Amino acid sequence: MRKNKAMKAAVCVMSAALFLSIPATIARADNLVPAEQGIAGIAVSLENKSAKEIEDAYKASLVHILNTEVKSPYEDLGVSLAGDYVNVRSEPSTDSEVVGKLYRGCAADILERLDGDWVKIQSGDVKGYIASEFLAIGEAAEDMVDDYATKWATVNTQTLRVRESQSTDSKILTLIPIGETYVVLKEYDEWVEILLGADEDTGNDFTGFVSKDLIDINVEFKYAISVEEENRIKAEQEEAERAEAERKAKLAQEEAERKEAKRKAEEEKNEQKNEQKETDNSSNSTETSHSNSSGSELRNDIITYAQKFVGNSYVWGGESLTKGADCSGFVQAIYADFGYRIPRVSSDQAASAGKKVSLNELLPGDLLFYTNSGGSVNHVAMYIGNGMIVHAANSRQGIIRSQYNYRDIYCARRIVY
Repeated sequence: MRKNKAMKAAVCVMSAALFLSIPATIARADNLVPAEQGIAGIAVSLENKSAKEIEDAYKASLVHILNTEVKSPYEDLGVSLAGDYVNVRSEPSTDSEVVGKLYRGCAADILERLDGDWVKIQSGDVKGYIASEFLAIGEAAEDMVDDYATKWATVNTQTLRVRESQSTDSKILTLIPIGETYVVLKEYDEWVEILLGADEDTGNDFTGFVSKDLIDINVEFKYAISVEEENRIKAEQEEAERAEAERKAKLAQEEAERKEAKRKAEEEKNEQKNEQKETDNSSNSTETSHSNSSGSELRNDIITYAQKFVGNSYVWGGESLTKGADCSGFVQAIYADFGYRIPRVSSDQAASAGKKVSLNELLPGDLLFYTNSGGSVNHVAMYIGNGMIVHAANSRQGIIRSQYNYRDIYCARRIVY
């Protein structure tokens, strides 16, 4: 991450200019000022100096400041300009081994500039060489921040109020805890607009404003991906797809076994001509595949399964754990793969899914609900224990883990009980 720093040279210039704008007073050459003072970062010994000599010294300081080149904080950072990606090579030659890929908009620290228009770079875990024509450097890289970098706001006060607008008099939308980090959508002089989540009703971002004084802002580019990392991500995606397929197959098998058990039980009742009695307690429509498991074992299976899909996409209206889901589609799909039927949208889930529980008795697998500025439920997450949740957060972050109180909690409901 890179700190979002303002240029300070202008402040120095203004300081010197302010000094020079003070009306001169008539002074004799032998009017001496026994003191020491510094302006614009330059200290001048005033002992045995006349007012004229002091003024000349500060004029010289101002000229020095105006002639000093102000370097971009991105002077040693390169951002990829490639149409899709550029290969990172083991040597400064297109004939050398490819050790990684730097996708468009991803950043790299420039370690060395070589003859022949090559640069040595470090990007994430990837170190190698790229032709400089594929990199924006310095001010050109700085110009790409808004399009390709993500600004993050990290709360540095115990409890931060998120406001509806840029004013301490505006409505408080939610309270967020110290250490939690949010995507910055827009930066203003004294405030930033942060992304709280996605509004499930509209698919739009749910945002609020926080004071810059109470957050730390960092700028983060994406980095190059190594060949090994690319293979690991592909393997993880395949594992998630395999886990989903296996879970669905197991559910289908258990459903078939239940139906067969029910058929045999009915046959036995008919043969014995006994009074009808309930013989299939496992036919409950909300619990199926783990009817013989303990509640804690089942809850652990559910949260372990849910976290296999961390890193996958958020898609408004989506219900696929691997291709993309929104918040309620995500938790509905997780529970469906364990044989539970819950409503589709978060507001209905908050009203009728399972049973309501208090926040001081949360268990892994419980669902937590959050509201928008109007007080309507617009987001749901799954509690995974230790103060953490897994949820389909928004289109920028996808399926992630967060602190459970990253926003004010409206209510909690338990599906497995």
